[in-house]
Amino acid sequence: MLIPSIDLMGGRIVQLVQGKKLRLSFDDFEYWIEKFSRFPLVQLIDLDAAMRQGDNYALVAQIARRLPCQVGGGVRSIERAQQVLDTGARRVIIGSALFSEEGAVNVDFASALALAVGSEHLIAGVDTKGGRIAVKGWKAQVALTPDDAIPQLDPYVHGYLYTHVDGEGLMQGFPIDTAARLRRLTVHHLIVAGGIRSQSEIDDLDAMRVDAVVGMAVYTNLLAI
Repeated sequence: MLIPSIDLMGGRIVQLVQGKKLRLSFDDFEYWIEKFSRFPLVQLIDLDAAMRQGDNYALVAQIARRLPCQVGGGVRSIERAQQVLDTGARRVIIGSALFSEEGAVNVDFASALALAVGSEHLIAGVDTKGGRIAVKGWKAQVALTPDDAIPQLDPYVHGYLYTHVDGEGLMQGFPIDTAARLRRLTVHHLIVAGGIRSQSEIDDLDAMRVDAVVGMAVYTNLLAI
C-alpha cells in the first residue's frame, strides 16, 4: 500500500533531502488534502517539532481532522501523544523518546504509553542513518539498530516506521533486502520510507506485507497517483 506523506516546516508542506536540504515547498494545502483524500492512510510529520525548533500543531490538527493520518514529530510524552490522537489522528509515531542517549530502548516509557493510549495507536519510529537509529530530527544517532529495538518494542506497539535516511528524498530506490530483514523481525504492521520512486517497488514491498511511504516521487510527479 502506498502511504502519501505530508511533511510540515514553517507552516508549509516541504520535501527535504536526507532530512536536511530543502528541495520543495508548497502552501496549497487544499490541493494536496483533496489529492490524498482517497488514500486509507496519510503520514503527517511535524518537522519543526521533530527538530525542536517550534511546531506546526495547528496545521497538524486541521489536517488530521480531514484526512486519516498517522502523525509524528516531536511526540515525547504521554500527554502529547494523547493530544495528537485527540485531534483525530488514527495513530501516533514515537521515535526519539523511545531511545536513551546511552543506547538503550526506553521500555518503561513504551509500556506506560501503551497503557495510557493503547498499543493499537502506536507506531515506533526506527529510522536509521548509517545503519544506526537516528533521533532528534535525524540530527543524532544512538548505538542501536532496528534489529536491536524491534524485539524489545514489539509488545507495546501496533507497528513500525522505518525510514532509510541515507536515501531520503534522493529517489534512488529503497533497499528491498532491508525491508525483507525487518519483516522477519515482527508480525506487526511494517512501513518503510526513503528513496521510493516506482510502483514496482511499492508492489514488491506489498508482496512482503510492507507498506510504502512516498513523498518526493509524488510531489515531483515521478510517481502518478
